[in-house]
Amino acid sequence: LALLKWLSGHVEESIEGRAYVDTGPILERDLAQRAGLGWFGKNTMLINPNGGSLFFLGLLLVDVELAVDEPFREDRCGTCHSCIDACPTGALLGRDATGAPLMDARRCISYLTIEHRSAIPLEFRRAIGNRIYGCDICQEVCPWNERFAGLSGERGYRVRGDLDGPLLVDLAETLLSIDEVGFKEMFKKSAIRRAKRSGLLRNVCVALGNWGSQQAVRTLVRALSDTEPLVRSHAAWALGEIGSILARTALSKSLTTEEDPWVTNEISAALEIQPSSADMLGS
Repeated sequence: LALLKWLSGHVEESIEGRAYVDTGPILERDLAQRAGLGWFGKNTMLINPNGGSLFFLGLLLVDVELAVDEPFREDRCGTCHSCIDACPTGALLGRDATGAPLMDARRCISYLTIEHRSAIPLEFRRAIGNRIYGCDICQEVCPWNERFAGLSGERGYRVRGDLDGPLLVDLAETLLSIDEVGFKEMFKKSAIRRAKRSGLLRNVCVALGNWGSQQAVRTLVRALSDTEPLVRSHAAWALGEIGSILARTALSKSLTTEEDPWVTNEISAALEIQPSSADMLGS
């Protein structure tokens, strides 16, 4: 570690250290604000006045006392509420009486698509759109990022060619063809592993339902037979959103064989959706 090595040459005591970059249970943003690096924006992110918020915070824990910097005390968001207005699910709630940013994490797309292990609540599925892993809208609309954010030269942040923007249908077909072991191998050394196979496939099904194309029906019908109830239930919802004759026929057939009560309820709810004439013509 370059910083630890540098510190070792500038303190008299022997020094031990441990680095964290989004890898341990530490509130890095609070420590960064206390170290003078920026303020908490209304999007709950730490915003640096010269760099925006699109970065990872690195942390080095050391076993010696060092001089401290002054905390960053200003709130430079001012009257801007772009992030609050742009959040598709209304997860951002402004600031409390002390000025701290408020968020309902249960509504956040990043939480729902990565950390949440159960069904995505119905009220948020359409708002998710085609976001299958996380959401950065609140950062994308931030004026500080529009002004200062840029591409990183760090090799570790470069896009992996095999994971660079696959078509949703192709990604779904790949995920349906592998088990959890294959998923871990496919996304080795990638944060996407946090969602697990069933979670990522759940998200892809929702995105395909929001796409609404008949091209997704064959893949979603295949997902109706997946080993995971979580996947089957969201495939059923997606087919209900598409609503074509082929989609509804598959749902009706699946209803006669499905044994999981939760999935059965999702199938029944999907069949209750009244398809539009355009959906029926696109069967």
